[in-house]
Amino acid sequence: MNTAVLSKFPWRDYLTLCKAKVVALMMITAWVGMLLACAPNVFPFKTILCASIGIALCAGSAAAINHLVDRHIDEKMQRTQYRPLVVGKVTVYQAMRFSFVLAVLGLAILILYVNSLTAWLTLGSLIGYAFIYTMYLKKATPQNIVIGGITGALPPLLGQTAITGQVEALGLMLALIIFTWTPPHFWALALFRIKDYENAKLPMLPITHGVAFTKLSILLYTFLLVLVTFLLPVLHLAGTTYTVCMIGLNAGFLYYAYKVFTSSEAIIAWCLFQYSIVYLFALFIILLIEHYLIYFMRSLG
Repeated sequence: MNTAVLSKFPWRDYLTLCKAKVVALMMITAWVGMLLACAPNVFPFKTILCASIGIALCAGSAAAINHLVDRHIDEKMQRTQYRPLVVGKVTVYQAMRFSFVLAVLGLAILILYVNSLTAWLTLGSLIGYAFIYTMYLKKATPQNIVIGGITGALPPLLGQTAITGQVEALGLMLALIIFTWTPPHFWALALFRIKDYENAKLPMLPITHGVAFTKLSILLYTFLLVLVTFLLPVLHLAGTTYTVCMIGLNAGFLYYAYKVFTSSEAIIAWCLFQYSIVYLFALFIILLIEHYLIYFMRSLG
């Protein structure tokens, strides 16, 4: 492909269809799942590379389908009104073809070069997010985020099964952390963008049950998240380094959740939303650092 043709290809728009930033955070949790499943002195580079490409392609496919299905909703919301399908930079047919190619390539790589369990779980996650959540749950119930969060919680489990070929406790616990993290994360965004969701007529919790109930739900789910993160050391799946750092991160999450509960300022909900992203990233990276730090200390001893 020459430079002139490449310059005309709307690659940035296709990257937007894939929700690259969301997929990047998702892939970090998947990589942590992979690396925690590895022995610290073993690095199956080919498996990790193929699993990463396969999972990322399928996630990008699901995101593109989400853009397709939600294009009429997106044009009514301030934060999404300039998405490629809304403004016509990518056609419906192009987006459909793009998502199909990504899904086929991703699943083929997982089946051929990783293992069938990871491929089937990834397919289930794709169907759950792109079809069950996007086409039905999102418009049907204010619990859309809670139920749909199951599919969004799977990346670390996919990473773990990519390495081991079976479902194990650590992968399930990492998925449970993301599952309980998802409601306060998205409800904080819904509080901050409540006008958008009202315009789009989506049954988000602040609209169907009110702002006060949503704030209480965020606080209660944050307490649940704290309890779930404590399960890792209780089950001997994490050590002292994780525990100390986790307590600090949870204190920050509880602080912002309480501020949202007691404050009438919408910007506090945005602060919680932003902090929740840092929280998840930090929690998973700390687990990874501890995993390899323990190995390093033992090797010195």
